[in-house]
Amino acid sequence: MLTAMQAAVVAAAAAFVAGIGVAVYVMLKAARLMSQASAAIAGLREREDLLIERANATIDKAGEQIARTETVTAAVEGVTASMSELGGHLTALAPAPPAPDATTRPLTWAAALVSGVRWAVGVRLPAGREAPRQPARPAREARQAGWPAREAARRAALTGRTNGTRR
Repeated sequence: MLTAMQAAVVAAAAAFVAGIGVAVYVMLKAARLMSQASAAIAGLREREDLLIERANATIDKAGEQIARTETVTAAVEGVTASMSELGGHLTALAPAPPAPDATTRPLTWAAALVSGVRWAVGVRLPAGREAPRQPARPAREARQAGWPAREAARRAALTGRTNGTRR
């Protein structure tokens, strides 16, 4: 049989082995976690490089667009300067517009009055002064009159016109 001292040594050895086993297990898990983390970091570095390359390409394209915009702006400024110079030349060559004086105002008023009267008379008289049209026959009379009259009534109904005017 074992003495108390031997039992304590066996228990301590068993606890030590169990502690070592737990420590080894934890270290293996930590090593696996570290390898996965380093693989993930390596992948992120690759993506980072790709992202930086794309960002640089975008910045380069933006720089090209800014250069083109500056070129167009310079050309527009040149055209604006040329147009203002041309406007100055035209202003110098063109005669001054006549100032409205008292003699033209009555003529303008009379011309407007004549135009208004002509318009009012034209509205009241039909174009070409045609003879007044006969009113359309009711549908029953059109049915009794035969095919041409029915077709005329049908066309009037489809177009929304009676006596040549719109309803």
